[in-house]
Amino acid sequence: MKHTEFDNLPGGVLAVRKGEGMTSHDVVNRVRRLYNTKRVGHAGTLDPLATGVLLVLVGRAAKACEYISSDKKTYRATLRLGLTTDTEDITGETLTESDRIPDTEQVLSVCREFVGNLKQVPPMYSALKVNGQKLYDLARQGVIVEREARDITVFSLDCEAAESKTDYILTVCCSGGTYIRTLCADIGAKLGCGGVMATLERLEACGIDIDECHTLEEIENFDEKERQSLLLPTERLFDDLHTVKLPAFFEKLFRDGCPIYQKKIKTNLAVGSRVKICSEDGRFFALGSVVEREEETAIKSVKIFEL
Repeated sequence: MKHTEFDNLPGGVLAVRKGEGMTSHDVVNRVRRLYNTKRVGHAGTLDPLATGVLLVLVGRAAKACEYISSDKKTYRATLRLGLTTDTEDITGETLTESDRIPDTEQVLSVCREFVGNLKQVPPMYSALKVNGQKLYDLARQGVIVEREARDITVFSLDCEAAESKTDYILTVCCSGGTYIRTLCADIGAKLGCGGVMATLERLEACGIDIDECHTLEEIENFDEKERQSLLLPTERLFDDLHTVKLPAFFEKLFRDGCPIYQKKIKTNLAVGSRVKICSEDGRFFALGSVVEREEETAIKSVKIFEL
């Protein structure tokens, strides 16, 4: 197996509580300086308006993002009725305004219709690409292109009235790839008065709660040893996966790239399953996948995270 200069870097998940006004890339750049490494990524972009949980992947954890299987996230957002904008949030140019705000019972009733498996058209102001160009670049040029509706799942949506008659607080648990501002716009459209997202806070991502997060200012005030202690184990990103513990003999084979037949280790997982691989003492070091091999099933390596 080929190794790189990054293999022995300390790594893990830094749970950042992002503030308003900064981009996710701004956060990554500051973390690079704090941990003295270029090997930093993040799991799930937050727009500048949004705050809350931003998972920053440091060192060898940086490659984990493409393997995360649980994309469920929880948000708290403010839905503002009676307004539409080109960005579907309060930062955009106003398109329409209305003072015909439905009563609370109507709002709650319509919100209940936005739970379950849904189709959602991504907004023009997004980083999705069409023919190699990001949608928000096209939008800034005044170009609107047709976007295909995508499958999303809203697992739960709680709605409560705020102090202003135009505002409602939404708590949304949804699949990754769900645009909360588009959800707000769609609810407003269904109500006939229009709606935008006024605030957004991510409360949870990949099973990591906002209470586990630290602001960048807090992290900057820690010394190097304390910063290292903030890094959560990479395996936290894979808490939803089945764990397979390999005895030392099979661990060595696995690390050398050999698939491990399930009958040898007495497992019987379905083909296609992604699994979390640990040493005999329970120490996580890799991801694996169950495959068909010579009329038997085996677990092959997907990614080694700890040498």
